[in-house]
Formats: sequence, C-alpha cells, structure tokens
Amino acid sequence: MILEIVSPEATLFKGEVTSVAVPGVNGEFEMLKDHAPIVSLLKAGHVKLYGENVQFEEEVEDRFTSEDRGYWLAINSGTIEMKDNKIIVLAD
Repeated sequence: MILEIVSPEATLFKGEVTSVAVPGVNGEFEMLKDHAPIVSLLKAGHVKLYGENVQFEEEVEDRFTSEDRGYWLAINSGTIEMKDNKIIVLAD
C-alpha cells in the first residue's frame, strides 16, 4: 500500500509500506493492506511505518527514527485517511 505523510512545510514521505500505526484520539491503531476506509484525527505521538526498502529524501531523513522493524516520526497532531490501499497523513 502507498503511504504519504505531508506536513505544512513539505511532503515528508511517499512510498510503499506494509503497515502503518498511528496515535488516534481514541488510541493507537494499525492499518494493513486492504484495511477498511477510515478517516481519523491524530493526537501527539508517533507515526510508525514498516516496509521493505523504505527510503527517505535526504532533506527529511533526520526527522525519522529507525527502530528494529521500521521507522517512526514524532507528530503533535494531524489527520489520517485510508482508502483503496492509499494512506494520507496530514501531520503537524
């Protein structure tokens, strides 16, 4: 599935991932391929993305932290939409 993370300053990531976990206002949740369509508000926390061959643009690479299985990005708030295996995160 395709993940796109956009901030007011720039597109932080756009690429293929296998799963994404986000800090929803009612708790953290994870989305995998073929997840039902969803729109949700996000609270402060981490967007966690997992996949093979994940690559970041050099100018934003330092915003992501690597963990054993994937990467995470700290956010203050935002929104997420998933539809047809495409996830868009608008993050502050």
